[in-house]
Order: sequence, then structure tokens, then C-alpha cells
Amino acid sequence: MTIATAPTTTSTNWLATAKTLSDEFATRAAAHDADGTFVAENYAAMRAAKLFSAPIPGDLGGGGATFAEHAAIIRTIARGCGSTALAYSMHSHLLQATIWRHRHNATPPAEPLLRRIAKEELILVSSGGSDWLEGSGTLTKQDDGNYRFTARKVFGSGGPSGDLLLTTGVYEDPEKGPTVFHFGVSLKDPGVKVLDNWRTLGMRGTGSNDITIENVAVADAGVSVRRPRGAWHRFFDVVSPIVWPLVYSAYVGVAENAHDIALALAQKRKDDATTQEAVGEMRTQLLIAQETLERMIAVGGSEYEPSIAVSDLTYRRKTAVTNATVRAVELAMEVASGPGFFRSAGLERCFRDIQGAHYHPWQERKQYRFSGRVALGLEPV
Repeated sequence: MTIATAPTTTSTNWLATAKTLSDEFATRAAAHDADGTFVAENYAAMRAAKLFSAPIPGDLGGGGATFAEHAAIIRTIARGCGSTALAYSMHSHLLQATIWRHRHNATPPAEPLLRRIAKEELILVSSGGSDWLEGSGTLTKQDDGNYRFTARKVFGSGGPSGDLLLTTGVYEDPEKGPTVFHFGVSLKDPGVKVLDNWRTLGMRGTGSNDITIENVAVADAGVSVRRPRGAWHRFFDVVSPIVWPLVYSAYVGVAENAHDIALALAQKRKDDATTQEAVGEMRTQLLIAQETLERMIAVGGSEYEPSIAVSDLTYRRKTAVTNATVRAVELAMEVASGPGFFRSAGLERCFRDIQGAHYHPWQERKQYRFSGRVALGLEPV
């Protein structure tokens, strides 16, 4: 099954690079899953291939990959190792958001960070699973106008190999009330510790451990966003169309791998009517996921105007992709029948990995409420 992508705009064939890496990663995926170990060697291979700077504009030292190519890299890697792709998607969406800030001349300027990522292949780590609208962690203002930060963050995917945590903290502003700040924290700071507590049903190799931060300095000049705690903010309208096409490229890649495994296992029963029906339904659900994802990618790679309406459309599509990918993999298990139950087939790992699609915000029920409120002319949250 081929993956659609935009024409390559640089001398690097990113899809071919991703395919080579994916084939290599597939040889280690079962072991990382069985041991629950982080895919460190895969991250090292991606760093050597300059995947962590692939979409940075060429004039800043990056690879110049388009947004669609970036999504295709993630999707291709997911067919070899879902954990590697999902962890990489977390770096990727942070990077694409930084590129957006650069294109739109945001303050503080994003160019120095982009140049540094391109030069050093820095790896970004997200704490979005801890934060979302509410933020987390305590910022204490100092006499010099800067801050000290203490927090415990969860879902720090890629943390064991990470360099910079892009996170949030809450400052109790005496005039404005609880305010969420967005900023970066070096994962090499002595006050930062990546724990080893990622023990999960699926996506076991992402290294999404908790990260503790104790009394780390945060410069006021390094704060990129300040927003009211718990309220919808333009920040989310900017990042939502960027984040979710990249993250869900990983899940669609997992579903495509499950499809191929199941179809191969079903060949001995291809004359069975029930098998034929299950295959047809599986492929239909996969098509829904693929085509919905392509629409999300088209928006994420465009010069969209951030708005609640675009965010609402993004989250409705996100739910559609979630349900279609999960259902496609469930059907893959049915198509494969008994042989798919064995770990050696690789299909049950896809089944466990795909469950992660349920847990990214907005989750399905919260998305329904969000979209319903938007349609009824209410504040989104």
C-alpha cells in the first residue's frame, strides 16, 4: 500500500530514507515491545539521517521537507515501529509549531532555536499530556523578574534521548489570576530528571516517562505564550491543525501495517465468505482513516488562518481518524483469525499500539462537547 506525499522539494528523498529506517526498525520492534525499552538506537539512526531537522527551511540549515513529506516520514516509520513514529511525532509537532512561529515573526524570535536544532539535531520533548488548557507545575517569581519552576510532567515521549522540553507552568499572577506560561527547559539541567516508569498496554517503546523538574530557572524573556488558565486561547487555534495530522500519521501507519499483516495471513481462507466481508470492511475503515488524514495534512501544510472553526474541524476529523484506525485494526485481528493472536505475527502489537489513539486531547467525548458548543454559538470550553 503506497503513501501519498507532496513532490520532494529538496535533494533528499525523505520517503526513501524513512522506508530504509522503517525496515531496520521493524527488526527491533518486537524486542522493544517485549522489554518495554525505549527505542534509543532508532532515535540515534534518525538523528544520523537528520530527520529531527528535516522540515526546517534550508536557509536555516535544515532539510526543507514539506509538511506533507514530514507527515509521510512519520507514517512510513510507523509501519516498521509504531513507538518510534509516535515518539518522533511529538518532536515533530513541536518543531512544526516553531516553524510556524518563525514564518509569522512571532516574539520571541524562533530563528535561533531552529538554527540550533538544524546544527545540533536537537530533540524536542512535549509535555502536552500534562498540560493542555490547564497547564501544570508552579512558577515562582524572583526579585529579578525571572522565575523558578517545579513540576512533574507525564507522557514525556522521547525523553531518554531528548534535549529540550517544551512545556508549561502556572504563575499565580496577583492581578490577572492563574496564568499559563509556555517555555523551554533543558533536559540536561541538573534539576531535571527523566524517570523510568513507562509501563503500558501499547506504544511501549516511546519512553514516555514522567519528568520531574525541581527549582529550575526560567527567564521571563524565554516565555513564548502567556494565557489564562483553563480557557481556550488563540494558541490552540494555531497549533491544533499542525499537531494532529502529524500525531495521527503514526496511528494510520500502524493501521496500514496491521492491514498488510492480516491480508497476508488471510490468504489461506480467501474463499471463505466471512473472511471476504471482514477484509472489505477493514479496507473501508482504513480508507476513511487515510482520506481523513490527508485532509488534515492539507490544512496543516497550508497558510490557514487560525480560528475556532478550523480547530473544530480538526478535532472532528481527529475523532473520525481515531475511530476508523481502531476499528480497522480490530477487523485486522478478525481477518487474521487465530494466527493473529500470536505475538510472532506482529498483529497483536498493532492492536495494542492503536489503542493509544484514544488518549490524545480532545478525547472523543470531550470533542463532541467542544464541537457541540461551537455549533451552538457558545464558548468552546
